[in-house]
Amino acid sequence: MHYCLYFCYQFNYSDLAVFFYNIFLWLFRAGTYIASLFNPKANKWVKGRKNIFSRLEEAIPVNEKIIWMHCASLGEFEQGRPLLENIKNQYPAYKILLTFFSPSGYEIQRNYHGADWVFYLPMDSPGNARRFLEIVHPSLVIFVKYEFWYYYLKKIKYRNIPLLLVSALFRKDMSFFKWYGGLQRKMLSRFDHLFVQNKESKELVNAIGLSGICTVSGDTRFDRVIEIAEKFEPIPGISEFIGNTKAIIAGSTWPEDEEVLKNAFLALDDPSLSLIIAPHEINEKHLEDICRLIPSAIRFSLFSNAIPSSKVLIIDNVGMLSRLYKYGWITYVGGGLKNNGVHNVLEAAVYNKIVFFGPHYHKYNEAVGLVKSGGGLSFADEKKDGNMLKLLIEALLTDENEFEFRSKASGEFVRSHKGASQKILHFIQEKRLLTN
Repeated sequence: MHYCLYFCYQFNYSDLAVFFYNIFLWLFRAGTYIASLFNPKANKWVKGRKNIFSRLEEAIPVNEKIIWMHCASLGEFEQGRPLLENIKNQYPAYKILLTFFSPSGYEIQRNYHGADWVFYLPMDSPGNARRFLEIVHPSLVIFVKYEFWYYYLKKIKYRNIPLLLVSALFRKDMSFFKWYGGLQRKMLSRFDHLFVQNKESKELVNAIGLSGICTVSGDTRFDRVIEIAEKFEPIPGISEFIGNTKAIIAGSTWPEDEEVLKNAFLALDDPSLSLIIAPHEINEKHLEDICRLIPSAIRFSLFSNAIPSSKVLIIDNVGMLSRLYKYGWITYVGGGLKNNGVHNVLEAAVYNKIVFFGPHYHKYNEAVGLVKSGGGLSFADEKKDGNMLKLLIEALLTDENEFEFRSKASGEFVRSHKGASQKILHFIQEKRLLTN
C-alpha cells in the first residue's frame, strides 16, 4: 500500500498523461510508416520528413530574423494566410517559415510565394523540438486553429519565444474541458495569447482559468475570402459554358453530394439551369465515376468555347474553386451529407450567393452563422433522391424577393465579420512582439 502511494506520488497524473502521449506518438509514427507502403498520402508524409533537419540547416541561415507559422493542413493555412501576409508587409526585415503537418497542405502550398521557406513539421518529440528550434530560432511563433504538440509548445515556452494561437474554435466536448484534459489544458497555458473565433470559445477558456490570455478576434478566413473576391480574375471558358442559363455551382463535392445533385438537377428538368461540379478529390477514378453518374456531363479540360452540348460541366483541375463560385446563380458546398461535415461555405457566400449544404454543419461556426443570417440553406436527404434540394431550388426560382433577400444576407454575413487579422496584428504591434 505504501509502495503504491509512493509510486502515485512519484508518477503523478501529469506524468501519466505524458506517458500516454508518448505512446500515441509512437503508434502514430509506426502506423504511418506501415501505411506509407500502400497509401500515397502516408508515403508523402514519410518522404517529406526524410533528412528534414539537414535540409532545414541548409536552407535557413543562422543570423536571420524569422517568424514561424504552423498549420495542420490546407484549411488552417487559408485561415492563417491573411495574417501572415499582413505581418510580412508590416515587418519586411523578417523571413517567414511556414510548416505543415499534413501532405494535403504542404503539397499544394510548397511553392507559396508568401513564405521564404515551406517545410513539413518534424514529428513531435523532445529531441526533434529542441533541434528544430535551434535551427529555426524564431522570433515569433503562430499556430493556427487546431495544432497542439506538447514538446514543441514546451520548448517554445522555455525559450521565452512569443507564442500565439489564432482563429481557435473550442467546443465543450473537447478534452481541454474534461476532467482528464489536464495535459491539454497545460498545452493551452503555454501560449502567450489565444485568439478565438467566438464568445462561446472564450467562455470555455475562461472556465479553465485562462481568461487573461484570451481574446475574441473572429475568424481570419473571412479576411481571406474577402481578399480573394476583391482580386477576382475571370476563368476562361466558364461564362461561355453558362451562356444565358442560371448556373448551380457545386464545390468540394463527394460522391454523396454528386448523387443528390444529379437527382435534383434531372428532376428539375429546367432548360434555364446549368450545373457545374468541382469535386473535392480530383483524381481520375473519381472523375470517371462522376461521368458515369452523369453521362451527359463534359469535363472542363475537354470543353471548347463552342455552344456546349451539355448542361453539366465537371471541373477536373485544382485552384479555381474560390473564383468559380462567383459565376453561380446559387451555390452548393459539399461535405455536409457526411459526418465529417461541410467544407468552406465562405468562399461562396462572399459573392452574395445563397449556399446549400447538408445537415452536418453544426461544428462549423461560419456555417451556423450563415444559416442564421438567411444566406445558408441546409437540407437532409437520407434517400439521396435530391427531392428536398429540388424543392428548395424551385422555391427560389418562383420567388424573386426570397432569392434577393437570401443572396444579400449571404454577402453581408461575410463582410460583417471582417477584421480578425488586423486585431491580431494590432496585438503584435502593441505588445512589441516584433521590431522593424
